[in-house]
Amino acid sequence: MEIAGRVAVVTGAAIGAGRAIALALAEAGADVVAADIDEEGGRETAARAGGRFVRADMTVADDVRALIRSAAPSILVNNAGGGGHIPPHFPDATPAQWGATLDLNLRGPMLATQLVLAPMRAAGGGAVVNVASTAGLGDKPYASPEYGAAKAGLIRFTSALGALELVRVNCIVPDWVATERVTPAERATTPPPIPLADVAEGVLRLIRDDSLSGRSLLLLRGQPPRVLP
Repeated sequence: MEIAGRVAVVTGAAIGAGRAIALALAEAGADVVAADIDEEGGRETAARAGGRFVRADMTVADDVRALIRSAAPSILVNNAGGGGHIPPHFPDATPAQWGATLDLNLRGPMLATQLVLAPMRAAGGGAVVNVASTAGLGDKPYASPEYGAAKAGLIRFTSALGALELVRVNCIVPDWVATERVTPAERATTPPPIPLADVAEGVLRLIRDDSLSGRSLLLLRGQPPRVLP
C-alpha cells in the first residue's frame, strides 16, 4: 500500500512507540490522526506530524466508535497498550484490575479493527497493524499473566484475520523497546533495547508490503527483523 495521501490513525500516540510511528507515517506522506488520553502529549505529536489530535480512551467503546467514524482511516495502527509493569498482577489483582489490562491491550484493538473494516472496504482497502510484544510469546513464567495473555491474544487475533477481503491485518512483536522510560544504563545493555525507529520502520513495512496479511514481524534485541511463519 502506498502511504502518501492516506489517513492514518495511531492510537497511544502521545509518547514512545506511538509517537515514533505517527511521525514516521507523517514523513511518508500520511495524514496522521494521533489518538490518546494524554491530551498534552497527543497534541504535541499531532503538531509535530502536521496532523490532528483526537482524545480517545481505547477501553471506552463510544470513544473508539467516535475515533473511527471521524477519521475514516485507510491505515490503523493499534498501538495503545501497556500496563504489564504496573502491579498488582494476576492472581493478586482484582478482576477489574486485570480485566482493564485485557481491555486496553486486546479488546480495544479488536473493536477498533472491527469498526474500521467497513469504511476501509468502502474506500477500496486498507491496512491494520497491531502492536503486540514478546510478552505474548513463549512458555516461561511471566510477571504479568494478564498482559502476556492479552498480547498473545493480539498475535493470534491477527493471524486469524489473514484471509480478510480488501483489508490486511498484520502485527509487530517487539522485544524491550527503548522508550522514554528506559534509563541510560538500560540503553547500554548488550544487546540494547529496540530503538523506536526500528519499531516505526517495521510498522511501515507491514503497511507497504501487500504480500503480508495475518503475519507477525518479530523484533528481537540484537537480531534482524523476521516475519514469523
